[in-house]
Amino acid sequence: MTVTVATAQYPITEHADFSAWKSHTELWVSDAVKNGAQLLLFPEYGSMELVSIFSQEIRSNIRQQILSLDAVKSEFCAVFEMLAKEYKCIIVAPTIPIVENGQNLNRAYVFSENGLVGYQDKFFMTRFENEEWGIQSAPKVLTVFEASWGKFGIQICYDVEFALGSQILCNAGASLVLAPSCTETIRGATRVHIGTRARALENQAYTVVSQTVGNAEWSPAVDINYGYAAFYSTPDKDMPDDGIISTMQPQNEGWLIQELDFSKIETVRHDGQVFNFRDHSRLANAFAGEEIEILYRTV
Repeated sequence: MTVTVATAQYPITEHADFSAWKSHTELWVSDAVKNGAQLLLFPEYGSMELVSIFSQEIRSNIRQQILSLDAVKSEFCAVFEMLAKEYKCIIVAPTIPIVENGQNLNRAYVFSENGLVGYQDKFFMTRFENEEWGIQSAPKVLTVFEASWGKFGIQICYDVEFALGSQILCNAGASLVLAPSCTETIRGATRVHIGTRARALENQAYTVVSQTVGNAEWSPAVDINYGYAAFYSTPDKDMPDDGIISTMQPQNEGWLIQELDFSKIETVRHDGQVFNFRDHSRLANAFAGEEIEILYRTV
């Protein structure tokens, strides 16, 4: 059971209008699929480039941007639904701020040839999101996406710095955890990558990072971006000794593409040098006073 994954080092690009953004997005999807990708991972807040098509008043008001992006949410989703169907791939779209039941949430939509198949919302908020931007912690629902080649889950940026979500997803059958991220400093990017490597170790799973890169000085929310894409595993039998499968030079734009073999995950979970996944599963990890619901979605 193998899948070829493309993870993006993605620039927040300024666009003249929605049509220009759509063409730009199709070029990215087309490029990944031409290079063999079956699953495409875009970064956290890659959707913020759509703010460039709004008025200067909205551009300068980060809280108003949430409402304006929510207003084009359907059109945003329609583009990725069309691309997933046309290019016969699975797309984890760049996360987008949305408004639902009076809450401002950070959401990653997932699309396949079957259309929109589900989404994952972010649980843990950074100080900027919480204190300045007004984006809130989502209801505690985790989604396991089931494909023909295996199961995966999503932990958005800061979420992957905590063991809880990845542990529950892997206990529910996932062998792959995707971490779309948006960070502005080396420190921030490093925290995400350390967390992602730890989740690979704890769960004897594959983990993948996508991050925003470069500067978008016109955007007060995502004006400075530092990051790099990476694939990680547990360091065990027939895996890289340091758990680093591949990385891309920081701040370059483009796709990092890698084939992942899930039979190797099954091997180390059942006959590895250690049993991190089995032993980690014995630990009780939960939100105080909040139950987490698991959903399953077929892609």
